[in-house]
Amino acid sequence: MKIYTRDGDDGTTGLYFGGRTRKDTEPIEVNGAVDEAQASLGWARSLSEPSSRLHELLITLERDLWVLMAEVATLPTNRHKLAAGKSLVTSTMIDRLESEIDALSSEIEMPKEFVVPGENQLSAALDVARTVIRRAERIAVSYPLEESLVVAYLNRLSDLAWTMARFAEGPHHRTARQH
Repeated sequence: MKIYTRDGDDGTTGLYFGGRTRKDTEPIEVNGAVDEAQASLGWARSLSEPSSRLHELLITLERDLWVLMAEVATLPTNRHKLAAGKSLVTSTMIDRLESEIDALSSEIEMPKEFVVPGENQLSAALDVARTVIRRAERIAVSYPLEESLVVAYLNRLSDLAWTMARFAEGPHHRTARQH
């Protein structure tokens, strides 16, 4: 199977459930930024211990971003075809992020001053992912989807990336309850 189709040589790209749009339109800009966010989470995952808590969480988040990108890449006239949790971001997905933030936060000592990224490679990669996710969120705000939770999901995801970075800084940053 060839990776190239030549369909996009005219400056357009295909949309989920059909249709084409120019590659410089708002939904494609959003998805480009989300694609970068997904790749940055993948980079962080590559630095995590296989099968570890963060590794498993990161792969789940990467998969969630496929759902988000499907929603963004759907024409408003086709939104009725989206399936909750498969191609449409849901409040349950956001609730899961909040639960993960709460769980990880309960195991770390929250910084009392600004964080200087770079404690280790994994925490630094997660901090980079956080900034990429924030950029995706800023771009998504400019492309409001009616009755969409895309911006809220990205907002919470960046909070989770920050929390995961603090968690990844290691045991010396964890609360006494964990020793």
